[in-house]
Amino acid sequence: MVNDAGQLYTMEGVAAGVIMLLTVYIVISTTSIYTAGDTHIPDMQLEQLGSDVLAMMDTPDTNGTKSALETFVNAGGSAGFESMFLGYCNMLTSGTTDDLHMSANVTYRDANLNVITEHQFVEPDYTWTGRESAVRVTRWVQLDYRTGQTTYDGPRTQAVLVEVLLWRA
Repeated sequence: MVNDAGQLYTMEGVAAGVIMLLTVYIVISTTSIYTAGDTHIPDMQLEQLGSDVLAMMDTPDTNGTKSALETFVNAGGSAGFESMFLGYCNMLTSGTTDDLHMSANVTYRDANLNVITEHQFVEPDYTWTGRESAVRVTRWVQLDYRTGQTTYDGPRTQAVLVEVLLWRA
């Protein structure tokens, strides 16, 4: 004889089967995505390298002198800055150079116009495609006068932001 109890067991079995299939699908779909855990490490190393180079360039050679970074920003010598920065970045023990590229901006407050101004300090040496994995390294530099000022109105310190975009091509 057939009664209603068999129908209840069938519905429970179908529901349990659907739940098990859904659980298997979720587990397989979440574990099959491959993400390498160490993909960010070269970027972190490059960022630390750039930060160390900027810190080294911002340290004066002797007491009472200006740092190389302050001198470059004061004089606007972007060619010397680029060659020194990449030279410090490319110091390898094997004698070969790393394929590093850079661009740099200087951001400062123009007190005469009361605006924040940014100018390109070093232009990239080739066309930026946007596919390169670039890191941004910044350093605040203390200057004795306002960058971009045409007349000197006495001793005035100002902090400018040197921002370097660094990547391997």
